[in-house]
Amino acid sequence: MTQHSERPTPSADSARLQCELEAVKDEISAYPGPIAGCDAQFNYLLARRETLLRAISELPASQRDQTAPGT
Repeated sequence: MTQHSERPTPSADSARLQCELEAVKDEISAYPGPIAGCDAQFNYLLARRETLLRAISELPASQRDQTAPGT
């Protein structure tokens, strides 16, 4: 049995990160208020957004340029 594992291309990684970031941003903006400081789900979304922003910023400049504006 052979396993076929293709590694995503860097541009695919960039697009995936950007897509996930936009989804998290949408969830945050649609989150019902008021939001308590101890709201674990909302805090998770904020942390996930920061993780994605950091991951995008660590991409080589040539790949970051392929991401949509507004990051």
